[in-house]
Amino acid sequence: MSIKLATCLALCAACLILPFSSYAGGGLLGLDHQVNRSDTGIWSRNNQLALELGSAITVVGGSLWEGSDSRLGNTFWRSMDSMVMGAVASSTAKLVFQRKRPVQGEGPDAWFKGRDASSFPSGEATHITAIVVPFIAEYSEDHPLIWSLAALPVYDAVARVKSLGHWQSDVIAGIALGTAIGVHSHNRKDSLLVDILPDGLSVGIKTRF
Repeated sequence: MSIKLATCLALCAACLILPFSSYAGGGLLGLDHQVNRSDTGIWSRNNQLALELGSAITVVGGSLWEGSDSRLGNTFWRSMDSMVMGAVASSTAKLVFQRKRPVQGEGPDAWFKGRDASSFPSGEATHITAIVVPFIAEYSEDHPLIWSLAALPVYDAVARVKSLGHWQSDVIAGIALGTAIGVHSHNRKDSLLVDILPDGLSVGIKTRF
């Protein structure tokens, strides 16, 4: 499942992002190219932030409402595990690689440029991928339409590139990182947060009332 998920999401992202390239570039494996900025309409920054915030609220709310005892609730909790680990992993990687964003105008090979450089990997691509992967991994065999959730990280990846927030390799790396963390969270015996938090917090609100 991990190879299938990673291949599907990364290829979808690459196929949609690379055609926006305007000339041969550099960066990782020559994947990175400056594109014409387009951050209005569906690609607007407000929509990107709405996806990030809305997905986080959905996961937290679903976890607290369902609890960890049902299949859906357990998947919500694993998704929250994945979201938290994705945030920590991507933030740590940004501190290590310190890559300039396209909008900062120093090209795709500007690595290790200080703490104001935080392009690699894309935290938002990691975030939304880490959230949807546990659901895809859990329900894809029973409900193939769940694969439509893969459109969310692909949308976010394209939007971040078009708004000059990230290079192509940033978002592909974010999707790969989110996929790996999401698969790990799904494959764990128990939710990490459920194991850590007091027992009462993992009992769903709907069960209490």
